[in-house]
Amino acid sequence: MKTQNNRINRQGGFSLVEILVVLVIMGLLISVVAPTVLNRADDARIQKVYADFKSIETALKIYRLDNYLYPSTEQSLEALVIPTTLDPEPRNFKTGGYLSEIPIDPWGRPYLYLSPGENGEIDIYSLGADGVSGGEGQNADIGNWKATED
Repeated sequence: MKTQNNRINRQGGFSLVEILVVLVIMGLLISVVAPTVLNRADDARIQKVYADFKSIETALKIYRLDNYLYPSTEQSLEALVIPTTLDPEPRNFKTGGYLSEIPIDPWGRPYLYLSPGENGEIDIYSLGADGVSGGEGQNADIGNWKATED
């Protein structure tokens, strides 16, 4: 009976060396995998921007069909959510609006809108992660006109 008690008492956890080895291996795996995962997150943000452009463009086209003109730059994208009182006022504003809310870019800022646009009939764009005009990578400006170039 004494031998059984000794066996039970001798069972222990992991040694400090074993825990350190596991932590080092996990650290190496994270250092290899993290950059790949972070780049995917950046790519996903850019894909969301292009998906938002498509939905905004669709709403703008329907607005134009109903009201004969795109909203002006001064009316902004807000004209797709609530009827505007600025000229030119919409003649046949759809009940409930054309969008349920004004979309924001993945970096938390509203999309910018120009009508007439500098690159097409209308321009919808985001200033990227830094919110400043210009830049490269995640900080680059992204516009609806670039979707046709890519």
